[in-house]
Amino acid sequence: MIDWQILGSVLSDAIGAAIAAIGFSVISNPPRRAIPYTALLAAIGHSIRFVLLQFTGLDLASASFIAAFSIGMLSLLAGSRIFCPATVLYIPALLPMIPGMYAYRTVFSLIKFLQSSGNDSEAIHYLLEIFKNGITTASVLFTLGVGATIPLFIFYKRAFTMTRAAKRSKK
Repeated sequence: MIDWQILGSVLSDAIGAAIAAIGFSVISNPPRRAIPYTALLAAIGHSIRFVLLQFTGLDLASASFIAAFSIGMLSLLAGSRIFCPATVLYIPALLPMIPGMYAYRTVFSLIKFLQSSGNDSEAIHYLLEIFKNGITTASVLFTLGVGATIPLFIFYKRAFTMTRAAKRSKK
């Protein structure tokens, strides 16, 4: 039996990621044929991460790595289909998964730490928040980059010959 509430949550998460990816993609001026694929990759990757976080108990960095790896693999397939480099597809698709709230909390705690003059317990609290949120932000950013890049290294030749057929067809 399908749980419509769960499906609705996954779909709303996917739609939000797709809209954000379209915005990030348009900023970098890719070929128009790449924009729907970028949105689809973001929707799939963000949905994978959402499901892993909500229903498997996986941590944010591990779920982000698996989602980024999936986006990287699918961007190779989509790139060869539309004769577009994989990086043009996967970078805007990854941007909605950047942990902005953790980065914000890191900077906010840093400011509060610098303002906590004389109160050691408050300063220690903000210092712990800086490290907790900063390490989370850094580890997720690292896993996003590594996860999306690994497929390029696995399929090295294919990654750099995806646009060759497009050059041949233009002659």
